[in-house]
Amino acid sequence: MRKTLMGIGMAFAAVLMCTSMSYAQSILLQYGKETMLGNNKGKAINWINVNTEPETWRKEKDLLICSGKPIGVMRSEKLYENFVLEVEWKHMESGGNSGIFVWSDAKTDDKNRLPGGVEVQMLELDWPNLNMTDGVKPPIAYVHGELFGVGGVVTVPDNPRGERSKSIENRCKGKGEWNTYKVVCVDGMIKLSVNGKFVNGISKSTVKKGHLCMESEGAEIHFRNLKVTEL
Repeated sequence: MRKTLMGIGMAFAAVLMCTSMSYAQSILLQYGKETMLGNNKGKAINWINVNTEPETWRKEKDLLICSGKPIGVMRSEKLYENFVLEVEWKHMESGGNSGIFVWSDAKTDDKNRLPGGVEVQMLELDWPNLNMTDGVKPPIAYVHGELFGVGGVVTVPDNPRGERSKSIENRCKGKGEWNTYKVVCVDGMIKLSVNGKFVNGISKSTVKKGHLCMESEGAEIHFRNLKVTEL
C-alpha cells in the first residue's frame, strides 16, 4: 500500500512538473511588429512566459502594460542577432525599475529571476532618491539607459562605470511621460538612442544572438510602438 501511495505521489508530481513547464513555455500574447529592412509589412511578435504570471502582462489597444509583479521576464519566441529595436516606454510609479534584455538566453531559476544577456536599463528618474545607501545617492547614470552584461555576459563599455556603460547625457523623462529608445544591435555591438539622440553603447559582447526579454521588476510600466527590424 505504501509503495502504491508513493507511486501515485511521484506520478502526481511529474504531472505538476510537466504542467508547470508547459505553462511557462506557452505563448502568452502577441505584441509589437517584426519586419525585415526594406519591408514595412511585418508580422506580430509572439511572447512566451518564462517566470511571470498571466496577469503580469496585458494589452489595452496599442499599449502593453506590465504590472511589475512578480519579478521575471517574458521572452520573444524567436532568436535575434543583428537588428534594430524601437520602443516607447513610460513608468507609472516613482523610482520604477524595468528594462529589456537583448541577446538573452532567457534562462532563470529560483535564485536568479532575471536571465543572462545584455540589459538595456529603464529606470524612473526618482530611483536614485529612493535607493540611497547610508545617505549616499546613487549616480543619475543608473536611470538613463545604462547598458551592461548579465549572467556572465561580458561587454566593453563605451562610457565605463565599472563594467557598465553609462549614457553621456541624461535625456530620460519622468513618471507618466513617454521615452523613446532605439537600440541598434550588430555583431556584438550595441548603440542606444534615448529620445532622438545616441548617448550610449557597448562592443565586443560575448553573446551576439538570443531572445528579447521584457522585464517585470516591481513597478508598473507601459510600452507602445515596439518594432524589431532585422538587418
